[in-house]
Amino acid sequence: MIDNLTPEDLVDDVHYLQLLARSFPTIAAASSEIINLEAILNLPKGTEHFLSDVHGEYEAFQHVLKNASGTVKRKVDEIFAHSLRDQEKKDLCTLIYYPEEKLRLIKKQESDIDDWYRITLNRLVRVCQNVSSKYTRSKVRKALPKNFEYIIQELLHESSVDPNKEAYLDGIIRTIISTHSADAFIVAMCNLIQRLCIDSLHIVGDIFDRGTGAHIIMDTLCDYHNFDIQWGNHDVLWMGAASGNMACIANVIRMCMRYANLTTLEDGYGINLLPLATFAMDTYKDDPCTRFMPLLSEFSDNQPDEKTQRLMAQMHKAITIIQFKLEAEIIHRHPEYQMEDRLLLDKINFQKGTVRINDQDYEMLDCFLPTVDPTNPYQLNDEERDIMDKIYASFMNSEKLRKHMHCLFSNGSMFLVSNSNLLFHASIPLNADGSFKHVRIGQKEYWGKSLLQKADRMLRAAYYEYHDKERKRNAMDYAWYLWCGADTPTFDKSKMATFERIFVADKETHKEEKGHYYELRDKAEVCDNILREFGIEPGSHSHIINGHVPVRTIKGEKPVKADGKLLVIDGGFSKAYQPKTGIAGYTLVYHSHGFQLVQHEPFESREKAIKEGLDIKSTIFLVDYTRRRMMVKDTDKGREIREQIDDLQKLLVAYRSGLLQEKD
Repeated sequence: MIDNLTPEDLVDDVHYLQLLARSFPTIAAASSEIINLEAILNLPKGTEHFLSDVHGEYEAFQHVLKNASGTVKRKVDEIFAHSLRDQEKKDLCTLIYYPEEKLRLIKKQESDIDDWYRITLNRLVRVCQNVSSKYTRSKVRKALPKNFEYIIQELLHESSVDPNKEAYLDGIIRTIISTHSADAFIVAMCNLIQRLCIDSLHIVGDIFDRGTGAHIIMDTLCDYHNFDIQWGNHDVLWMGAASGNMACIANVIRMCMRYANLTTLEDGYGINLLPLATFAMDTYKDDPCTRFMPLLSEFSDNQPDEKTQRLMAQMHKAITIIQFKLEAEIIHRHPEYQMEDRLLLDKINFQKGTVRINDQDYEMLDCFLPTVDPTNPYQLNDEERDIMDKIYASFMNSEKLRKHMHCLFSNGSMFLVSNSNLLFHASIPLNADGSFKHVRIGQKEYWGKSLLQKADRMLRAAYYEYHDKERKRNAMDYAWYLWCGADTPTFDKSKMATFERIFVADKETHKEEKGHYYELRDKAEVCDNILREFGIEPGSHSHIINGHVPVRTIKGEKPVKADGKLLVIDGGFSKAYQPKTGIAGYTLVYHSHGFQLVQHEPFESREKAIKEGLDIKSTIFLVDYTRRRMMVKDTDKGREIREQIDDLQKLLVAYRSGLLQEKD
C-alpha cells in the first residue's frame, strides 16, 4: 500500500521520481495534482459514440456528429421543455448543427436582429452549461475557442440568478452584440456544444468506397478532437493501394467505377484516370459493356448522363481485367494463400464462350475480352502496364492521400479494447467448434488476438517499410489478402466472387460462404471466450462491437446478439445498402447511464436540414442500463489516473522523507 511506503521502498524508483519532480517540484504542487485527479475520478464518464460502415456518406456522417446522434435535440427538449414551442426548439437545434448557414437565413428574416441575438445567446449559454457540466473546468477550457475563451468561461460558470452577477452577465451579452461579434460568438458556442456532446468517437471500420465523400470524412476525422478507427476491409484496401500494391489500386478504381464514384479519386485525391479512360474508349468502343454499367438507382447521389455512364462502364471493364491479372501475380507468389480458385481467366474457353469453375462449365455472359491472350491470359499487355505505372505514380504522389493514410495509421488499429468493450470490424476466424482458427503467415501460425496483432504489423510494414524490399512486398501482398482472403479478420469468407458476379448467370457461383464466426457469434459462450482472449473478463458491461455485415432490419434481423454480449452496428449508412437494411445506420452511444443503440432513418440532405430544419429521425433502444451512474473511476481512463495518483503519492513520500529535495 502507498500509505505504508518507506524511503527504502522507493530506492529503485528514484530516477523516475526525479523526472516526475520536474513537473511537480514541491509538495504543494504534487498535493494539488492529487486533489485534482481524485476529483476527476468522481465525475461522470464521458460519452462515447460508435459508428461503422459509413462508406463515404459524408453528409449523413457529419450530421450525426453535429447532432450527436440525437443528444443535442434531447438536451434542448429537456432544458426548454415548457418554455419554447416545438418550432423554436427545432430552429435552435438547426442553429447548433449549422450555425453559419442558419445565421445567413435568420438575418434575412429577422426584423430585430439584436433582440434575436440576445435571446439566442442566452439560450445557447444554457445548453452549453448543461453539456459541459460533467467535465472539469480545465477540460472545458481546453475545448474553448481562443478568441472567446475568457468570455465563454465567464458565461458558463456564473449564474444570472445571482443578483450580483445578473447585470454583469447581461452586460457581456450586450457588448458582444454591440461590437458586432455576435455571429462569430454564436458559431463558437455552437461548435463547442457539438464538441462537448461527444467525448470520444470510435469508427468501427469502412470509411471508404461506395459513397462519394470518403475524403471529406477523413478531413473531418483528421481535425476531430478525440477518435480512433478499427480498420475495415475497405479501409485496408485503400491502405494497400496507398502502400503501392497494384492489385489494391486496381480494386479501388473498380469499386469507384462500380458505384459511379469518380469524385473521391479525382477531386479528393487528384488521381489521374485519363490514361485509363483513353485506353478503355479505344479498346471497348464497339462493346456495350452491359455487365459493367455503374450501379445507379434512387439511392445514388450521382446521376451521370448516358455518355458518362458508358465511359464509366468501359473503364470499369478495362480495370477489372487488369485487376484479375494483377491478382494472379500475387496468388502465384503466395501458394499459402490457397486462392488458386480465383484464377479463372485461364479457365475460359473462348470458342465455346464458357468458363470452368469447380469442374463445371458455365456460359459466359460476356466473352469479349480483347486484352486477354488465351496463351498467356495473366500477362499485362504493354498498354495496360503503362496505364498502371501512371496510376501508381498518381497514388504515390497524392499529398492528401498521404495525409489521410498517416491519420489512419496514427489513430487506427485492427482492434481496440476500450472500457471492457472489444471493437473490431468484421471477424475473429474460428473453427466449427468455436476454437480459434490457426492461420499461417510466413513461417509462423497466429490465432485470436495474435492474428489481429500480426495483421496490424503487416499493414504498417506495407506502408512504412523502406529498407527491406522483400519484407515490404510480402506485406503489401498481405494487405491485398486482408481485403479478400478467406482466413482474414477483415473478410473471413470463402472467396470474393467478383468474376462470377460479372460473368456467370448462375447465382450458386456467386455465393461467398461466411466463416464460422458469423454464425457462432450468436452464442454467448463463444463471445465470452473471445473476450477472455483479449484480456476482458466477461460481464454484464462487456461487449463485442462489430460492423461489416449489414443488419437487415427490414427482414427482422436484430443488431443485438448473444444475450446482449455482441452488437453489430452496420445498419446501412451506405445508401447502396439501405434498400436491404430498411434503415440508414446505427450509432451506439455509451454514456454514464449505460448503452443506447440509436437507429437512424435516411438523411435527406444538408440543404433541407438547414432550410427546413429536417433532422435525422432516430429511434433510441436501451441496450444496457446501469442503476449506478458510471464515473471516470470506472473506466480505463480512471485506471490511468489511479496510477498517476499512486506515482504522485510516492513523490510525496520521497519529498517528506528527504529522499528528494523540493525545488522552488
